[in-house]
Parts: sequence; structure tokens; C-alpha cells
Amino acid sequence: MYTRSLWLLAFMLLSAGSFAQLRISRLLTEQLHNPIAVASTQPRFSWQLESASRNAGQSAYEIVVTEGKNTVWKSGRVNSDQSVMVPYQGETLKSRKKYNWKLRVWDEKGKASGWSAPASFEMALLDAAEWKAKWITPGYTEDSVMRPSPLFLKKFDLSKKIASARLYITSHGLYEAMLNGQRVGDDYLTPGWTAYRKRLQYQVYDVTGMLQRGSNAIGVTLGSGWYRGAIGWVGGFNFYGKDIALLAQMHITYADGTETVIVSDESWKSSTGKIRYSEIYHGETIDARLDKAGWSTASYNDAGWSPVVVKDFSKSVLISTVNETVKKQERFKPIKIFTTPEGDKVIDFGQNLVGWVVVKVKGKTGDSIILSHAEVLDKKGNFYTANMRSAKVKNTYVLKGGEEEIFEPHFTWQGFRYAKIEGYPGEITADNFEAVALYSDMEPTGTFTSSNALVNQLQHNIEWGQRGNFLDVPTDCPQRDERLGWTGDAQAFARTASFNMNVNNFFAKWLRDVEADQDSGKVPFVVPNVLGKNAVNSAGWADVATIAPWDMYLAYGDKRLLETQYQSMKDYVESIRRVAKNDLWNTGFHFGDWLFYRPNDDNDGRAAVTDKYLIAQCFYAHSVQLLANAAKVLGRQEDAGNYTALSDRIKAAFLNEYMTSNGRLVSGTQTAYVLALHFDMLPENLRAQAAKRLAENVESYGTHLTTGFLGTPYLCHVLSRFGYADIAYKLLQQETYPSWLYPVKMGATTIWERWDGIKPDSTFQTPSMNSYNHYAYGAIGDWMYRVMAGLDTYEDGVGYKHIRIKPVIGGDFTHAEASLKTYYGLVKSGWKLEGNKLLMNLTIPVNTRATVYIPAEQADSIRENGVLISGVKDIKLAGRNGDYIQLELGAGEYHFSADRKVPVAAVKN
Repeated sequence: MYTRSLWLLAFMLLSAGSFAQLRISRLLTEQLHNPIAVASTQPRFSWQLESASRNAGQSAYEIVVTEGKNTVWKSGRVNSDQSVMVPYQGETLKSRKKYNWKLRVWDEKGKASGWSAPASFEMALLDAAEWKAKWITPGYTEDSVMRPSPLFLKKFDLSKKIASARLYITSHGLYEAMLNGQRVGDDYLTPGWTAYRKRLQYQVYDVTGMLQRGSNAIGVTLGSGWYRGAIGWVGGFNFYGKDIALLAQMHITYADGTETVIVSDESWKSSTGKIRYSEIYHGETIDARLDKAGWSTASYNDAGWSPVVVKDFSKSVLISTVNETVKKQERFKPIKIFTTPEGDKVIDFGQNLVGWVVVKVKGKTGDSIILSHAEVLDKKGNFYTANMRSAKVKNTYVLKGGEEEIFEPHFTWQGFRYAKIEGYPGEITADNFEAVALYSDMEPTGTFTSSNALVNQLQHNIEWGQRGNFLDVPTDCPQRDERLGWTGDAQAFARTASFNMNVNNFFAKWLRDVEADQDSGKVPFVVPNVLGKNAVNSAGWADVATIAPWDMYLAYGDKRLLETQYQSMKDYVESIRRVAKNDLWNTGFHFGDWLFYRPNDDNDGRAAVTDKYLIAQCFYAHSVQLLANAAKVLGRQEDAGNYTALSDRIKAAFLNEYMTSNGRLVSGTQTAYVLALHFDMLPENLRAQAAKRLAENVESYGTHLTTGFLGTPYLCHVLSRFGYADIAYKLLQQETYPSWLYPVKMGATTIWERWDGIKPDSTFQTPSMNSYNHYAYGAIGDWMYRVMAGLDTYEDGVGYKHIRIKPVIGGDFTHAEASLKTYYGLVKSGWKLEGNKLLMNLTIPVNTRATVYIPAEQADSIRENGVLISGVKDIKLAGRNGDYIQLELGAGEYHFSADRKVPVAAVKN
């Protein structure tokens, strides 16, 4: 018995030691799980740590990278708490090679963990000369009107046992690849959209399991897509070229170590098939009668196919894909099938989404089904498409006949909630229709919930606005004849986007296209720029060049992204400086505070018109300051000093030009005061009076906002920062037009382009510009996360290495909670009011620290898990900060309760 007790005690001690030990999980290379197309020769490694102990952290790490049996880098023990984006520093990495890596860490007490499970990464083609494939185009004469999708086919034999195979593939246009009759990968709309003339992505697929010893076949279908299809509302085609072309290279490694390479070249054949027409705006026509059954298999008879034509298109522009590709996501069954007053058969999927409808049907040969798409119904309940402008958004399916057939498009998509069905043979039932959402496969990272059901629906709408518009590029709207990467929308929403999803790689890719399309530093209105115009700097649009990189740096701690974009940032700022006179940017075209509040019959001047050059001056100063910040982070001290001095001069010029001696701005709008205050354009002694003027302005409109695209993102931030959190909350909870909740009350499931896209009488705003899925106004989500829930990061520990939790409690809310999956792990901030008690539940990830502000009367009223904080050794009391008690915390879960102070005023820290 005694021996058994000793054994049990030893086991418990050993188990306790193991449980307290740091555990390593979620190994990432370049922010991806086991990627197979890494282009960086110095990839960065990240990992998460888990521990049951509070205040757990990392004091050192050791990384080992191997290629086969060879060790290419052994870092040795590195005394550092860095666990995110640690750069590789070993031997030169080689194209197409697979590398494995693992690590161990030491905790804050110097105790070593076990080795992690291994992760892997494969290198892309690092040199354009490694592309042995040739560009090929169809060998038949194309129909220049309908432009049916070409098919390309190559048969080949493999004589040995296959160990591994990788397909490297891209196109002019969009592609779908097949191997032996099976679709390659689950990506859609590949190779994605970039500034094609300078940057064309290729994808890499592991196709090992799709090949067989003996006869094989690869088939590829192309669509016109962005490359040569209709793009931009000007109605033009062939923006990047008239051709449609394929480049494919498959490396097959046998078990004996030898290799075969299958490339696109003159040995391929071409034809057309069932896709008779496909355009992004107008939809797709599929005629199943023309399907070439089994065409991508080795047994298919391709005797009637045409040879291909080899072209000498550039390979120097080819780049590996670094961001998440577009994939199928959520699926929706119909919630209602009905007949409109006009007699149309319509399906309601219950959610405004971006993607397409999958149709199951059984009918006769030649039966034709037409699916049209709409976001809303009109006042009478009829199908409404006027806001689609010239976009036809129709998919037409012609049946082969006989057995049940399944149809869905390939190279187009629609933005819709409703689908009108014409020509369907038989009864239209919910079992035969399913809507599929498509968007870039970014990891969902944030959640926000509160005691207000309408605000929760607003958060839902913000998320779905992002999903629908983050389809390889951040589009303004996904449904009409536009779908362009408007820079103003992206800069307004970038920080909010980083809460809802991991957009690190998404923006890293798109910002390279911003740089590629800059013209002498000037940033075009849309990126990629397909408007056929020279770039023109419009304030708040062009500033995406500085704002988005800085936002990504704050959100993810991605210093390399900041370094990569630094020249783009600097070129943009200098392009303004060249035209500024006496440090004033008061020339050129500007969109201004786009879609600000304008009453229909503005007899007394209630339209909230803000001087466009005042706006430009504010954004000029802001961009210069962000450039100075970036220079400081990157160690460019001379630039930091020069641009800080320039920022000071720009602000002085602003005061001289746009403010009276008693502190009144020449434009008395909400946007004018919001920008002046948010960008610190005013000296501190004039800020309080300006904030008061802003608050009075909001109240003069019956506590309604009047801001447009440029003022809205910062409105509530400024109000809460300067002590008017009560007004910020009233604006958030305002239910009448103009407000965030007005569209919610009107049944919106995404964010609208205009505050009154549907008017109170159920009529519509101007159809020529009235999108019901337009994410820009969803930028209020940033305030909900960072101020309501209080979840933020400090600049001395970006990417939530040093977490700031400072909730501002107000309105009629009794609770609010936000969570965020960071690279360190899950961080959570939530509060709840119960009588005169405040409850706060927090989660701080391992290897981070947090400064927490609790709105309480006294420190001695605060308890953690029922114990006064003075008796909790893991908590450091830092003192009072305004209406808050400031605490310093390490990793762990915390449950605070305190006597609350009402009201809680915001205090700028």
C-alpha cells in the first residue's frame, strides 16, 4: 500500500509537471498551414503556445528545419519571446523542395517543452527560367461574339510507381483543371485577379493521388474572366488582351527518385464543350447537349480536336499565390418559394450572398432553364434588377435530357438573395436548389455579440458584406456591372476586416497590386486598375497606400508587409507633396465624403457638405504621419524625422486655411470635425471645443449621423475619445434614417451602399448606384470591437502581443463581448451589468500580456474569481486612470466583478 501511494504521488507530480509545461500547436509558415508554394526565400514561422498556468510565456526557442535527412537550419537556443513571424536563417532554399520544421521552447521559468509535431512547406518555382511549359491558345478559330470556353487536353503515360506530383498552373483568363476526369483542387476563379501585366499568379496543387501508372490525361477549361471579359462599367472587353491562354507544368517524381515533367506545349489539343458563354457580369450559358463526356480521361477519343497554338507570352510576371484562394463556403436552402404579383417564380434564400445557385433538374433534351438574380424585391413584391445596371446576371442551362442533371456556373458569380426561375420542367421544390457562397478562404477570427438583437444583426451584416466582397480583391460591390477593387472602401474597412477574418495575406497580395498600378506614386481609384485612366489621387481613396499597410501591421505585427509596402507609401506621399502649395493639398479631383447625408428637398441647407480640400488636407497629414510611423518601425530614422516635420507643417497649414481664430472649421459638418480630431489636426487646447461642436452637430440632426464614406469610420471613435460616448451609443442604437440600424430594421442581411437604399416608403434610391452589399459603412465594427468590447492592441506590442482591454460601457446595453483569434491564440473581452455590479470575463493568450482598464469606483471593490485583487498574486494593480482602475495581467482566464460607476466616460490613454 505504501509503495502504491508513493507511485501514485510520483505519477501525480509528473503529470502536474507535464500539464504545466508549455505545449506547442498551430505551426504556420508564411501564415499558412503546410503551404506548397512558398516564394519567400526567408519564410517566417509562427506557432501558438498553450498552458494551464497563468502568466505563462516563452523565454527562448529552438527551430530545426530539414530537407529529407539533411538539416538545413538549426537555430540553436535563441533567447527570445518571439513566437510570431520568426524568419528562416539557414541554407539557401531551393525551388520545389519540401522542407520540414519543428521546434521546442522554454517557458518563462526556463523549463523546456517537448519537440512539436513537425510542419512542412514546399518552395515555389523561384526562377522564371524554371518554367519549361509553353503558353498555348486554342488552335481553332474562336467565335468572337459568344466566346465559348476552350478545352485543352493532353494524354500521357507514366511507366513507374509514383511518389509525388505537383501541378503548377495559370492562365490568361480563368481556369479549371481536371486529371483523369476529376477536378483538381477546390479553388474557384483561379488564378485570381492581379495587375496582370506586372503580376500574374499561378497555383500549385498536390496531384499525387490523382495520377495512375499507365495512361493518364489532363484537361483544362478556360473562361474569359477579368483578363479579357467585360470588366468596368464602361462596357469594354479585352482589357488585358484578346487572347485566352494556358500555362501548365506538372512535375512527377517516381519512387526511384527519377522525374517526368508534363508541360503545356504544341502536343496538346483544343476544342470547345458545354460552356457556350461566360462573363462575370452577365452570367454563364451551359448547353449539356454539347458536353464531351469523359473528355479529360485517357480513354476519350480526341480525333476531332484541333491542335493548339504556342505563344510567346511573358513568364517574368509569374508569381506564386500567397493569399487564400476563393472556395465554396456556406450553403443555403430556400426559405421560401413564391409567385410574385407579376407572375414570376422566385426563390428566397434568406441571405444576400455572393456565389451561385446549384440546380438539380430532370427534363427533356433541349429544355432550357434561366436563373436570374436579385438582391431585393420592389415595393409590390416583384423581382427587382434595375440596380444591376447593365449586368444581365443570368445563368442559362440547356438540358441533355434523360437522367437527373446538376448545373452550376464555372467562371462567373452573382450577388443575390433572390433567384427567378424560368423554364424549369416540373415543380420547383427546395430540394432541387441550393445557393453556395464563394469568397476567399480566409479564416474567421472574430466574434462580437451584445444584448441588443439589432446590433447583433448589424454585426452579421458586416460579416456578410465582407464575405461577399472579399473575393480575391476587396470589391466595392459584388452584383452589378462593377465589382471593382475601390481603394476608398478598402481603406475605410481594413481594420474592421482584420477583426472578422484573418486578412493578413489577403491585403498583402492586394497591396502589391496597389503598388504595381501606382503611376508616379499616384494611386488609382480601383485596383487592379481597369478603368483605362491614368491614376488620380483622390483623398481617402489613394490613402489606402498608407492606411492599409499600417492597419495590417497593427493587427498582425507583420513588419515585412510594412517594409514591402514602404516605397509605395513613400511614393504616394511624395506624389502629393509635388502638387501641394505651401503644404496645402488644395488641387485636383476628389470624391469627397462620398454618399454623405443629403435630404431630398434641401431648402434650408441641411445637406452635410464638407469642403473637399479640407478633407484632402486631413488625409494628407494622416498619410504623412503613418509614413513617419512606418519609417520609425523600420529603423529609417532620417525619413521618420523628415516626415514628422512635414506632418507638423501640414497641420499648421490646415489651421491657417480651414479654422477660424475661435476654433470653428470652415465646414461645420460632422465629417470635418471628425477628421480634424481623429487625425490630430488641432492643437490640444482646441480639441475640446471642436469635439463639443461635433456633439452639438449630431444632436442638431436628432442624434443622427450625416457622414459619408470618409467620416463614418471614425465618427464614434472621436465621440467616445473626447467624452461623448453617450452620443456614440445613441448613434449606434439609432433606428431611423440615416443610421446603421435603419437598414437592419428594413430587413437587410448585408451592409448597404447608401443609408437609405430602401426608403421608409419602400421605394428605392437611384438605381444607377444602389448596392445592397457594399461593406464600407460596416466600418462601425471596428468601434464595436475596440471600444464597446474594449479589445485592442498597443503599438509597443502590435498584433496583440501587448493587449489593451478598455471597454466603454454605455447606451442600453447590459452586455457585450468580443473574441479574436490572434497569432498568439484566442483573446476575449466581455462585460455584463448585473444591478450595480460589473462582470468582466477576459482571456489572454499565452506569451502575451494585457493592460486592462476596469470601470470601477475603487480598486478595493474589484474581485477576481471572488477574491479581492489585492490578494491575487497574478494581478498587478497599476493605479487609477480616469474613471478606470488599471491592471497589468499575463496570460490566463480572468473573471472580474466590481462595483460599477455610472456613467462611464471615455478617457483617452
